[in-house]
Amino acid sequence: MKISHPDRVIDKSSGHKKIDVVEYYAAVAEWMLLHLKDRPVSLVRAPEDIGGELFFQKHSAKLAIPHITQHADIDPGHPPLLTIESPQALVGAAQMGGIELHTWNALASNIEKPDRMVFDLDPGEGVGWKRMVEAAKLTRDLLTELRLESFCKTSGGKGLHVIVPLAKQAGWDDMKDFSQAVAQHMASTLPKLFSAKMGMQNRKGKIFIDYLRNNRGSSTVAAFSLRARPGLGASTPIAWDEIDDTTSGDQWNIGNVQERMDALRENPWKGYAKLRQRMTADIKKRLGLTGARKVSAREESE
Repeated sequence: MKISHPDRVIDKSSGHKKIDVVEYYAAVAEWMLLHLKDRPVSLVRAPEDIGGELFFQKHSAKLAIPHITQHADIDPGHPPLLTIESPQALVGAAQMGGIELHTWNALASNIEKPDRMVFDLDPGEGVGWKRMVEAAKLTRDLLTELRLESFCKTSGGKGLHVIVPLAKQAGWDDMKDFSQAVAQHMASTLPKLFSAKMGMQNRKGKIFIDYLRNNRGSSTVAAFSLRARPGLGASTPIAWDEIDDTTSGDQWNIGNVQERMDALRENPWKGYAKLRQRMTADIKKRLGLTGARKVSAREESE
């Protein structure tokens, strides 16, 4: 594939060029495609550099991305959704200025039955990294009490993501209600550490548990995706026994992800692909979800 403007500087802070981004995605394709195949993807594109104007592209457009797959019928009223099914398509996205890749919580082949639930732990002003690690482990422990196994990855920015793989059984509303109940339980139990409300005023000195990633059409930055931020951090899967040794949400970046993966003896998310978990009536009852009043979006932001 011909790469246009390969020497254009994408990140002025590090000097990384467009060709570096292309070569990064070619190098991680084997690992990343496990998290991309058949999953609708949105792109954050930087036509010039990450300090300039960024574009979020969720649907197909006149600007064709080489080798990308289009799905015309799964988002009614909109142009086709996109999936990346091959290394060529991944490199094609980078060729067209793609820096970040965000994915839905469902597969294109079964779009109304999500197969994962995401808790995005987003630190507010004044939150140190040790508290982020503590927050991730507390989230894991609550999910374990609910008999749900979870996995962790860095966000590539400031935070951590806790991922719960699911059987393709429940619909979007059920998953959203469940994740909202988890977030609100944690915020009410540990109000000095967690907030479940949107808005910067609600997260100062706290960690926002962003469960809104679980809406239909919402997306989360994909594993191994770069971030359009100085240093080009990468969202990187980690094992739970590694989390105490992590130093930041962008500890791994365009320059050291491949070295990390080559050094690993086993997949940090071992068992993820085969795990089929359900939000059973018993689990909902233990969480106190049965009969609970749903909180409106307006109340969330207050």
